[in-house]
Amino acid sequence: MDVNDNADDLSFEEILAELNYKQAQRTLRDIVTNLDLTARERQGLESDLEGLQQMLDKLEHQVVQIAVFGMVGRGKSSLLNALLGEEVFLTGPVHGVTRASQSANWQVSREAIAGSNSQIMRVSMKGFGTARIELIDTPGIDEVGGEVRAKLANQVAEQADLILFVVAGDMTKVEYEALSELREASKPILLVFNKIDQYPMPDRMAIYAKIRDERVRQILTEDEIVMAAASPLVAKAVQQPDGSYEAEMVPGKPQVNDLKLKILDVLDREGKVLVALNSMIFADAIQERLVQRKMEIRDRRANRIIWNAVITEAVAIAVNPVTVVDVISTAVINVSMILALSKLYGINMTNQGAISLMQKIAISMGGISASELLANLGLGSLKSLLGITAPATGGLSMGAYVSVAITQAGVAGVSAYAIGLVTKQYLANGASWGPLGPKAVVNQILSNLDEASILARIKDELRSKLDLSRMKT
Repeated sequence: MDVNDNADDLSFEEILAELNYKQAQRTLRDIVTNLDLTARERQGLESDLEGLQQMLDKLEHQVVQIAVFGMVGRGKSSLLNALLGEEVFLTGPVHGVTRASQSANWQVSREAIAGSNSQIMRVSMKGFGTARIELIDTPGIDEVGGEVRAKLANQVAEQADLILFVVAGDMTKVEYEALSELREASKPILLVFNKIDQYPMPDRMAIYAKIRDERVRQILTEDEIVMAAASPLVAKAVQQPDGSYEAEMVPGKPQVNDLKLKILDVLDREGKVLVALNSMIFADAIQERLVQRKMEIRDRRANRIIWNAVITEAVAIAVNPVTVVDVISTAVINVSMILALSKLYGINMTNQGAISLMQKIAISMGGISASELLANLGLGSLKSLLGITAPATGGLSMGAYVSVAITQAGVAGVSAYAIGLVTKQYLANGASWGPLGPKAVVNQILSNLDEASILARIKDELRSKLDLSRMKT
């Protein structure tokens, strides 16, 4: 629907709901389009990626999803059939029967539940205009174990816009626990007290009051409890062969009008808001998992880039006898490391941008950078002096030269490692320091930096890379 074409016919709340809906569409479309995942990063995330696409399709086609939960024998399927006005959902004692059919008005499909042999049943039917309503039937919550039940609640409830929880009398402990789990999904829930035809009016109202005042008082309000009789049995006089009449219980007209009105009221007042809000909550949860996976994989690659830069810088410092070249080499290697990390995290960065970031990090590192510079200058000068005097001492000064070179390389390596970690944090945060600011990020990382350990590792790596016997001769 175009907001501009229909603005005169809509209230302010309806226009706002429409704008929010359109914004949710654009946001989710951008997320799906700009996932930036490698083939390796997509492995194991197929269901999440499919969920994102399904949620986008749901927004594009204005689909409202209503999921039904309850124990076996509570009349879930009968309730859905009564709402539909057709026998679409299988009823009776048979469970796990696969059925796939379709007509002009509705389409049925079955979907597996992760970690279980059970299935959910989804019925799609046309709503008003281009909108569509999906009714989702689920296995009895007592048919599946606690862990699978939690997965079921997660899988269905996080996508549903409205949840119907069906009971047929006073609630059991299992029902209360399942309802509490669903409540954590922060979705609208209607508790349906079904099969009220099986209770005399006083008993019916006593059970209703007990559910309302004791069982769900902390979870639901009175407005969220509805009574129904999806497939009532009524007494009917049936003539017998001998001409006499006997009362027999036969199916009566479903009593679901109150539930229909409640559902329609919720969808009419909040339908688009619910769909838009639910899609964003769902997308945010999925995106968080995708980003976490992406960062885990890229973090390992980033650590390799940082470590390679640390060793490269340490070796360059150790073998180079000229102090000025040491400083230039350090800067070049650090900038190259920053550029490699930015490419890994999908952040476009120029050489000038990398230099600017390195300077900002160096300033935030404060005394560490200053001490590194002084140490490099002092050790570099001493190393140069030892190198120059090597011929005069017959090569005896080369032992001291190597010791000083490794110490200088260690100082430079620790600094490069710190710069790499800070850069990684900055880029992983989307080229942003986040709410803490650069100094806080730097301090947080540096406080966890084990310099002694890093220095020891650098020395070990250097000794394996440098041919010290050749340098002594």
